Amino acid sequence: MPLSTPGQAPLSVDLLQGRLSLQLLPPGPYSAVDPVLSHTQGIALERQRGVHAIGSDRRRDFDTWPGVLAYTPAGVQVFSESQQGGEYLVARWSDALSPDAPAPAHRRLESAGHAAALALGRQLRRMVLDPNRDLGALEELALRFIGLQTASRGAAPESLRSPGYARVLDRIRAEFDRPLRLSDLAAAQNKTALRFLREFRQAVGMTPHAFLVETRVQAARRLLAHTDLPLSAVAFDCGFAHQSHMGAAFRSVLAMTPMAYRRAFSARR
Repeated sequence: MPLSTPGQAPLSVDLLQGRLSLQLLPPGPYSAVDPVLSHTQGIALERQRGVHAIGSDRRRDFDTWPGVLAYTPAGVQVFSESQQGGEYLVARWSDALSPDAPAPAHRRLESAGHAAALALGRQLRRMVLDPNRDLGALEELALRFIGLQTASRGAAPESLRSPGYARVLDRIRAEFDRPLRLSDLAAAQNKTALRFLREFRQAVGMTPHAFLVETRVQAARRLLAHTDLPLSAVAFDCGFAHQSHMGAAFRSVLAMTPMAYRRAFSARR
């Protein structure tokens, strides 16, 4: 995943005397090569599509959904390029962090729909965004994150990575400002609501409603940081019922109010 993006810079935090670092990479177009001297593990918080080359010069198209956990061992070079990058949380560390650990794999490992990794990634995002972050708690959470195993999980079944579920993600991204009911999304896939709910969570790592709220919060973050729209207008434009509804979503997802987010990040325009 990208080391840097044009425009808005990543948020970086060094931990454990520099042996471990966290980066919250912002959405936006990017083209970058990851360093090969460190291990990396990242979780996609938003969907992104583009081309990448992993451990070779051969470029391939990729479509990374939220909830994809990817581990890349040191020595494996990753080039990645996207015209619509999504927010991404990545940890980087050296062998010095755990010299007695078993030898890592010599290839990139990915796991789709990783609910535990996505939950940890969202917790880490909240702490990285907090200007008064508790570094001790952040170190513990980061170590839990890099300790997750990807090899034993494998990828989500191909049936769940089908064009049908990709269209669900596209619809939510395009219509997040409108009421979207579980029953309507399920009917569009010719599935019962219960089956749709189960399969969506397997594919993405969160429920359809949680993904809808996340999409609305992400849209609101961009408006808050890059415009002077009143909070009520931001809430309306992003599909929230009212300003208080948006505030509750921000506190749940980011542990801060919309106004606090605007004050902290509008200066980064």
